[in-house]
Amino acid sequence: MSKWGDRVKKIEQLAQSFQQHPLTTRYKPRLWPCEPSSVWKLFPRQSMAISFAQSCKEGVHVFALEKEEAAQGQRIYLVTSYSELWHYYKAYPHSLMHCYEVIPEGAVCKLYFDLEFHKPSNEGVDGKSMVTLFIQFVCDELMDVYGIDCSVKNVLNLDSSTEEKFSRHLIFVLQNAVFKDNIHVGRFVHGILQTIQSKVKKASGKGMNVLTEDEETWKPAKADGISESPHMKRRKKEEKDLSFLLIKNKDGHNGLFVDVGVYTKNRNFRLYKSSKVGKNAAFTLAEDNTFIAKAEKGISPEQGVFLASLVCNVSFTGQRILTWDIPETNEPDTSASSCQQDSASPQGMFSGCLSSPHQEVDNFVFTLVRKDGIQGNIRRWNYFAAEQLLVYDIAKYRWCEHVGRFHKSNNIMIVVDFKEEVWYQKCHDPECRNFRSSSYPLPQEICVSYILKLDEEDQKYLMDDAGNFEPSQGTNGAAQRTLEPPGGWGDEREDRDYLEGLDDFEQNSGEISDQLLLTCAADLDS
Repeated sequence: MSKWGDRVKKIEQLAQSFQQHPLTTRYKPRLWPCEPSSVWKLFPRQSMAISFAQSCKEGVHVFALEKEEAAQGQRIYLVTSYSELWHYYKAYPHSLMHCYEVIPEGAVCKLYFDLEFHKPSNEGVDGKSMVTLFIQFVCDELMDVYGIDCSVKNVLNLDSSTEEKFSRHLIFVLQNAVFKDNIHVGRFVHGILQTIQSKVKKASGKGMNVLTEDEETWKPAKADGISESPHMKRRKKEEKDLSFLLIKNKDGHNGLFVDVGVYTKNRNFRLYKSSKVGKNAAFTLAEDNTFIAKAEKGISPEQGVFLASLVCNVSFTGQRILTWDIPETNEPDTSASSCQQDSASPQGMFSGCLSSPHQEVDNFVFTLVRKDGIQGNIRRWNYFAAEQLLVYDIAKYRWCEHVGRFHKSNNIMIVVDFKEEVWYQKCHDPECRNFRSSSYPLPQEICVSYILKLDEEDQKYLMDDAGNFEPSQGTNGAAQRTLEPPGGWGDEREDRDYLEGLDDFEQNSGEISDQLLLTCAADLDS
């Protein structure tokens, strides 16, 4: 038996060696050759899904799903790519009909609105005309505040109205301009609607749930004297014109046509062609929509609308980042002590160096820009969820790899790529605008893949061949099987056939002798 024990030990050593140094990477199927590797994972909690998405090398995103028979408000969370979601979104409309985009905290995003009112409580109100007036009002504000020219053709107009409720989603697809995150979107919305919100609260006597107590205390950041600017004077003159936004809530109280409560962290925003659970009103193109999705090779017009409707589907290339920051207070803030207001910025745009959600990455960037006696700073940061890029604007440190020296006036950027786990330098100087430095690896201790070690037991849901979601049935602590998209990939059927054949062999052949096993092992070695 000592010989047999040596064989077993040798096989165990080989198995351990192959686990540590596999011959090839695990096969991940693709929808078609040009698409990225498939990822389709379901999680019971949003935090787990976000953590897994951040650890993926592939370009994946988090979506929330509702089930008809689940408890009200209960959701499961799907991690997959835009293209793969759309592939199955069409094939399984029943299973995926209640789907929401999760807008990650800190992610650069488009300007979006949720407009609604209760029809029986607002007889005679023309919702369609209200939408037209509101789009024009927002376009005027974008021009006045940021100098951005847009029209109704830049606005994707989605409708899910019913006999009882008027409901629209507006997504502004601006030319090379997006907001820093949906918190800044909310501040912009509160800022441009501040006068009408005040009017609603006065009319309602005891107030309404338009703003939370914390939100009521802040004022949009303005340059000195902004209250007397022509823009503010025009807004006061046109205050009466915003009365079209006043509606009656279902309980008869005064309300606002615009839902200003949809700008929270990790917000779930319902997708195009999805409805609420228990409802059949899915978002479709409104009859007065004039937006046309940009034609791209290999993408159908309907898929183009779907991609345009995704609030966080934003590319890093050539984007202007819009902000609307809260004003500075008299309280000391060490994190922003070195930040200064940029007087050349449009109204509502201020510099800031508050820490990003990735403090350990911030600390690493400080090591890059604070050396040789120079104390560089993080002027601001922006996170592009679609590409998993964290982009830092650097102040007081201007070393550029392109020219091999410090720029005299123009600052640089440090770009951290979470997917590739590298960082590189870009530049604001016109001569270096298209330059990108060499890529350098991130320290292992700040790589998301190193920090996050997810267990298969976190995957509590499976999707069967019919597209139905069911809780997984792991027994006796057995590991959950890998989640597969509907239709199934992998070798599960082959495994089942193999096990049936093995059982049949053992039943008909009796016990396998040690000599036969040794012979097979010897043949394997040879």
